[in-house]
Amino acid sequence: MEHLAAGLAAALIIMRVEVPGPADLTELAAVAAITFPLACPPGVTAENVNAFIAANLSETAFAGYLSDPDRLLLIARDDTRILGYAMLIRGVPEDTDVAQAVPLRPAVELSKMYTLPDVHGAGVSAALMAESLRRSADAACVWLGVNQKNERAQRFYAKAGFRVSGTKTFRLGDSVESDYVMVRTT
Repeated sequence: MEHLAAGLAAALIIMRVEVPGPADLTELAAVAAITFPLACPPGVTAENVNAFIAANLSETAFAGYLSDPDRLLLIARDDTRILGYAMLIRGVPEDTDVAQAVPLRPAVELSKMYTLPDVHGAGVSAALMAESLRRSADAACVWLGVNQKNERAQRFYAKAGFRVSGTKTFRLGDSVESDYVMVRTT
């Protein structure tokens, strides 16, 4: 799906949102390594961030996600590079806090949504969100976890119709982070 996006500080971006192929995984892992630390709260150690990236955002990890029938990877790209990505996961994990916060079934988790810093505010996240929601239309709701200190992301998700419905924890190396669970009915 092709999108036009313009931000206040960015030139017009012509991009498309699509499912990546195996040839995209090296670049996707590089984008993930750049973008994941941007969403981490202050005080998180570089060791914990790097360990998470190595375990969950490597080329090998993305290859596994790409082949998992319960997951859907989406990338936003222009003609030269990947600008951002999202990952959807069907269902709700066996986590009591999440199960309480996400009462509707079937549910889809918006597990990841990140864009490169030079395209923040240029509509890339909005395009990824629109396509993620379109591809989740058969679910009763879409849910996500967002760090309680990441107010920028919370505002973006609220603008997309998500509302805080509970809390959960997120293990990042040897630290435990506090997340809001946000839910949007479809």
